[in-house]
Amino acid sequence: MQISDLMAESGVGFGTSGARGLVERMTDWVCYAYTCGFLSYLTEIQAFSPGQAVGIGGDLRPSTPRIMVACARAVRDQGGQPINLGLIPSPAVAGYGLGRSIPTLMVTGSHIPADRNGIKFNLPSGEILKPDEEGIRAQTVVRPEGLFDADGAFSQDQTWVLPAPDDSARDAYIARYLDFFPRDCLKGLRVGVYEHSSVARDPLSRVLSALGAEVTRLGRSDTFIPVDTEAVRPEDQARARDWAASGRFDALISADGDGDRPLIADERGRWLRGDLTGVLCARRLGIRALATPVSSNTLVERCGSFEQVLRTRIGSPFVIEGMRRLIEAGLEPVAGYEANGGFLLASALVNAEGGVLSALPTRDALLVAVTILIDAVERGQPVSALADGLPQRFTHSDRLKDFPTELSRARLAALNTGNRTSDKVAIEATFGKDFGPIATLDDTDGLRLTFESGEILHLRPSGNAPELRAYAEADSPERAEVMVRMALETLATWR
Repeated sequence: MQISDLMAESGVGFGTSGARGLVERMTDWVCYAYTCGFLSYLTEIQAFSPGQAVGIGGDLRPSTPRIMVACARAVRDQGGQPINLGLIPSPAVAGYGLGRSIPTLMVTGSHIPADRNGIKFNLPSGEILKPDEEGIRAQTVVRPEGLFDADGAFSQDQTWVLPAPDDSARDAYIARYLDFFPRDCLKGLRVGVYEHSSVARDPLSRVLSALGAEVTRLGRSDTFIPVDTEAVRPEDQARARDWAASGRFDALISADGDGDRPLIADERGRWLRGDLTGVLCARRLGIRALATPVSSNTLVERCGSFEQVLRTRIGSPFVIEGMRRLIEAGLEPVAGYEANGGFLLASALVNAEGGVLSALPTRDALLVAVTILIDAVERGQPVSALADGLPQRFTHSDRLKDFPTELSRARLAALNTGNRTSDKVAIEATFGKDFGPIATLDDTDGLRLTFESGEILHLRPSGNAPELRAYAEADSPERAEVMVRMALETLATWR
């Protein structure tokens, strides 16, 4: 069966974020088949050969251990040697593979609920990009006779194929920061780590403590909590305010389920937007040029801290491609970030003592958290002052869940036919009452509308879930939030 046909049959989508779908549809056979397709493609491009090691990590969802076993069996049957990297953050898995030039897999659904899961695939050179996605979809896989039952579950127990966990990837990830940043650089800082069910919770606390911060662990959960850094839940906003009201913390730190996207709150308990933390992190690291999606806050251009800002489509593969273009233009050091808080380091950095922080061109929550806290300490300012010192443009985002992707695309296409005169009329008929006349339209990714007021509304289908997302930018956080709420009320009528 071809991978593209398996997508249609199983209902488990495959894209540059890897495979993702409902757990009940991610059977042992489906996960096995996607992994075989991935390794078959790597064999085709001479990036994998029999006997080679393949790292496998996972998040804290209940379904993750089963899927890791299915992946391990596929690695074994393709002639590879599965290495169990344990339950660790996605950037730790990717970094392990990059350091050893081997493929890696991360079993995670990121921020989506526990009834869904996924598998991220990394080449020996880093994340899969669009051409790799197409190559994997074209692969043909064979269902071994007798290995699976009629429902796609293993006919016999296969847990033996996944070795005992190897802690080297976790240890290397932690050492990455402790070897680069000065010991005691966070001394005197009081940090609350909101642990929930993030697989990054232990590495976060270990690194922050080792760098001198006084760490308090908060909100640990044995039940998976779908924390989305682009749409922070009301209960998590309330938790942050309550923790901050105690006066015990200079900052709150957290991450999403697989630990690649950070959540950082100031001393007031205000969670900072990802496209703000990306700017703060890049500025402190001395980044010269940035790649960031079209949806990110325009304060990155307005702040004047970077020689060039390259706007891309939404998604880490497009940011990675943008970073490559900036490096080819000779603008190093180069980094990228996304509105969800993910920060990607394309260039190695060297500190005053000659220590090197190697490039890690994949989203990494820990780097952002550490860097912003160091910046606050060095400047002698609270985290809120760092944010308030940037140009005052504010973004907000939210989404309609269970909104079919094809319906989203069809609705947006009706407002973006290519005839700008009629499109403007249609857009203003839909949104003009709330936002006024439209000035410009950008269809780089979805539909980004700039109104004559200077306010921005950006609509697009999620790339990895059946959701229709709305992003807004305005001169106040309250207005941005109101804009998203009004937009979602309109979008809800599109069902």
